[in-house]
Amino acid sequence: MKTSLFKICLICAPLALASCGAKKTLVKDNATVPTTQATHKHAEEMRLAFVQKVSDQKVYAKNIVSGLSFTANMDGKSITLPGALRMRRDQVIRLQIFIPYIGTEAARIEFTPDYVLVVDRLHKQYVKGDYNQLDFLRNNGLSFYSLQALFWNQLMLPGTNRVSEGDLAKFDVNLDGMGQNVPIMLKNGNLAFTWQANRNSGLIAQAVVAYTSRSQGNSTLTWKYDNFKALGAKSFPATQEFSFATNATKQARKATVKLALDALKTSDDWEANTVVSSKYKKVEVQDILGKLLEM
Repeated sequence: MKTSLFKICLICAPLALASCGAKKTLVKDNATVPTTQATHKHAEEMRLAFVQKVSDQKVYAKNIVSGLSFTANMDGKSITLPGALRMRRDQVIRLQIFIPYIGTEAARIEFTPDYVLVVDRLHKQYVKGDYNQLDFLRNNGLSFYSLQALFWNQLMLPGTNRVSEGDLAKFDVNLDGMGQNVPIMLKNGNLAFTWQANRNSGLIAQAVVAYTSRSQGNSTLTWKYDNFKALGAKSFPATQEFSFATNATKQARKATVKLALDALKTSDDWEANTVVSSKYKKVEVQDILGKLLEM
């Protein structure tokens, strides 16, 4: 009814001007502008409320620990191994890979705010460097806190260690579609983020980080979440699959890793930092994803 009345007002406006003068125009403006502003304000409130809903789904736990099945595919190679995931908020993300049946650790990948560490137990060597030294992280503008948000199934804002309530208005939302998931978008320099969040639950089902650069090429990181299980008062995705595709190297490359967590816990009886034995040899940083498959 309001929409029809508004259209009639627009059609009749020229007649009103001719018969009643400019005074009627003032009446029209005063009647329609507040209505338009109110509609826009309501839409903004709806978008902000949805981003708040998604943000509120983050788990409260300080620690997340679980055994897992690790599957990696890269350059035509595929491998599935048992492993473990240990994460302590704002301190470390540790992924361990074990030798099947024996249970001995074969490799360890550790992300901290200051460095990335890859330990090859089988060959007694390791790679350690900051985020600017590692191509696939640097070229995608990813820091520890960006990776933490991806592993923890949360929204992220580059340059910060967490998204505050005051940051929520920086995200754009498209609520117009009828699909199950709602896209949430953020542009930051060469980076473009798109999250797909469930319209009803607010849980993030997918995150895409696209990096576009004339000098560094284009790269895309796609992170999918499934099999949500209770973790305290919230839910956490027990299945995570992330794919990385880039043409920044001499040839286009794509790698996919799937983590299937089997038992989520919040225990804190483990050390956050790994001390590498002096018997291990430090090797040069080249392609960390290729290094993982060589192990």
